[in-house]
Parts: sequence; structure tokens; C-alpha cells
Amino acid sequence: MKDISNTNTEIVEIRRAVLCSVVPQGTEESASSSLDELEALLATAGGEAAFRVTQSRDVPDSKTVFGKGKIEEVKSLCENNNIDFVIFDAELSPSQIRNIEDLLGEDVDVIDRSMLILDIFALHAKTAEGRLQVELAQLKYTAPRLRGKGKTMSRLGGSASGSIGSRGPGETKLEIDKRRIREKTNILEEKIAKLSERREVTRNSREKSGIKKAGIVGYTNAGKSTLLNHLTSAGILAEDKLFATLDTTTRKYTLPEGTDILLTDTVGFINKLPHHLIDAFRSTLDEVSYSDILLIVSDVSDPECEMKLNVTLETLRELGAGEKPRLFVFNKCDKANRDIIDSLRKFVNREEQCVFVSALTGEGIDELVNKLSELANAGKRRITCKLSSSDGAILNLIYREADSVETEYRTGDVICTAMVDKKLYGKLSKYIIEE
Repeated sequence: MKDISNTNTEIVEIRRAVLCSVVPQGTEESASSSLDELEALLATAGGEAAFRVTQSRDVPDSKTVFGKGKIEEVKSLCENNNIDFVIFDAELSPSQIRNIEDLLGEDVDVIDRSMLILDIFALHAKTAEGRLQVELAQLKYTAPRLRGKGKTMSRLGGSASGSIGSRGPGETKLEIDKRRIREKTNILEEKIAKLSERREVTRNSREKSGIKKAGIVGYTNAGKSTLLNHLTSAGILAEDKLFATLDTTTRKYTLPEGTDILLTDTVGFINKLPHHLIDAFRSTLDEVSYSDILLIVSDVSDPECEMKLNVTLETLRELGAGEKPRLFVFNKCDKANRDIIDSLRKFVNREEQCVFVSALTGEGIDELVNKLSELANAGKRRITCKLSSSDGAILNLIYREADSVETEYRTGDVICTAMVDKKLYGKLSKYIIEE
């Protein structure tokens, strides 16, 4: 038998939960899918779904979401099965949380879907800006919902390694008054604003470079990071989990004809994404708005692919990026059902660009790159210029702003061929000898 007395073994306690949902008549299928996603979110946070409890009613109870009898059923499950907390697949008001916790007892925590998502963000945020954004979102969303009991106020304390519902670098006192929360919120907003200014400087620098920017967007766990890794060897963490990565990553990529573009992997979208989270991550999500092209990645092997694609498109509209040039990238086609692929071909407008790929195996990547090249070079033309030896400034301009530059030095002249956009074409018009 192997001696493990001197090894460092960490015992991780899995917290058990009851998942709860109100299901209006006629929405049973979508409610089941939403609970599946809630269970996946819980697993990402390190918890385990022990039971699911649903109640068929058109309108949730204003005080306790469920009716009295169903709350008693949940309470019995908690008492008899070592349940740590109850998660509702909806957004709960402060009074609803307080009322439900009063009925379930002090040993059971009550959180909602948004609080669980915030908890995952606290777990996975790595950069200074990401951690600040998560903390701000937690304060704005969670604090007013934790004013019922002293024990629940402690959820704003803890660290990224804490238990579910308590992650994040917030205050550690059990009771935090509104004044201190406002002060903390103001401090965080100021810090994020300063970081946003730095991000703006970086964006301006990219703008001056003239390099096209392509944002990789889509529903969480669609394979965005895997796609960027495949194209650029970025080395980003890519796991089969919801919100495995949060921080944006940008890498330069050279297209086959020589055009350089910037590819940016962005935070994933999800159904019922908390608005406080969108507001807090505004500077990060703005990477989408500043992109020239969008690669909209979807998991084609997911039966809910069409619904999740609609969520992505709606989120892009909310961010003001709904009309940008875009390429629909249907990923994981190596695992997909052909009927779903055929359905998605009909879903996408015939005028839209789309490609079916596997970022894992490389299937379809060549076609993706060719279509991306078409979008990146849209509006550009190849020209040949004749420059004299005294036109060094013009030659530097071409090297700086044009793509696929080729030069041939002749006696007293330089023949330069390049791909240029409309703006650069105007600057070089008097030097053009062929196009």
C-alpha cells in the first residue's frame, strides 16, 4: 500500500443544493433546460445538485416564490438530506430571500441564479480589473439582498476559495451598513474607471495601427478559447465548464494573404445574465463594441444551440454591436447531430456568412480562415505604386498601414504592391500605377 502520510492532500467539501423553479404551464421543456444549465453552473462553482423541486404556477408567490406546501416540501428535503443551500432559477427580491430563509431555518442558505453566476465570476476572475469588476457587481447586486439576517451578511466576506455564495473580496464584518457599501462601491468605480482609461489608451493605439480587430463572442462554453488557442497557440485555459475563463485575451493573427488582424477572446454570455454584471464588466464587454468583425461561436452539438444563439444575438444588440460584420462559427461539429446542423443552416440568414468547424480537431478551420480573410479585406484593393528614392515617408506609411506589402527596388525607384483600404488609397492615389 502506498504511504501517503507525507503527501499534501486537500479534502474539498462538496456542498449540496436543492434547485427550485416555478414553471408556468406550457414552459415545461424550457424550464427543464434552464434547470440543466443551473445544475451545470452549480457544478462549476463546486457544488452538487441533490434534488430538483418545481411548482406549476403562472405567477411566483410574491413573498416566498413557492406556495406554503411546496416550501414545506423543500424544508423537509433540506432537513433529511444534509442540504446546505437552496438555489432558485430566478431573480429573488431581498424580502423573498429573507422570508424563505425564515421558513427553511438557519442552517440553509438561499441564493438565486444571479448570485450563483456572480460566485463563479469571483472564482474565475484572475486579473486585477476582473476582480474589481466582480466585487463591484457583488456589492451592487448581493448587498441589498442580504439585509435580512446577520448570518447572510457574511456572504460578502470570504475569498475566492470560500464556499458557494460567499466568494469575493468584499467586507468581512457580519453587518455592513449602507453607508460603507456606498463608500466601497464609489472606490471600486473609481479604480475601474482608471483601468478603463488605460484600456482606452491601448484601444487608441490599436486604432492608429490600422489593424482590423475581430472579437470572438458567444454563449459560455461554446469553445471560444479553444478556437483562439487553435488559431494562435494562445495557451488560454479551455475547459468543458461554464465561464472557465473571464478575462479577455488578444493575440495577433496573420491571415494567409499576409493581412494581420487582432483576435480577442471575450467573456461568455448566458441566459438571464445579471444586468449588474453587464454594467460592472462594461469596460471588458466594450471590446465587443470596438471590434470590426465578430466571430459568433456556437456549440452546434448542444440541443439548445438555437436558443443560446438567440441569447447571444440579443446580448450583442444590448451592447450596441448587433449590426457589425459577422461570421457565424458553429463549433464542435465533430460531435453534432446532422439534423441540428441542417436546422441551423436554415436559421442563419442566407446573406450571412457561416462555417461549421471543430476547434478541437481542426475540421473546417481552413474555410473559417478564408471567410475571415474576406471580411477583414472587405473594401480593400490591391495596388501598385511607383515611388522615388526621396519618397521614404510614403514608403513608411505603406509599411505601417497597408497589408501584404511587397517591394522591388529598381534604379532610382521603388515599386511597391500592397493591399490598402479606402482611406490609404486616397493618400496614395498620385503614386498608383496599377490596381
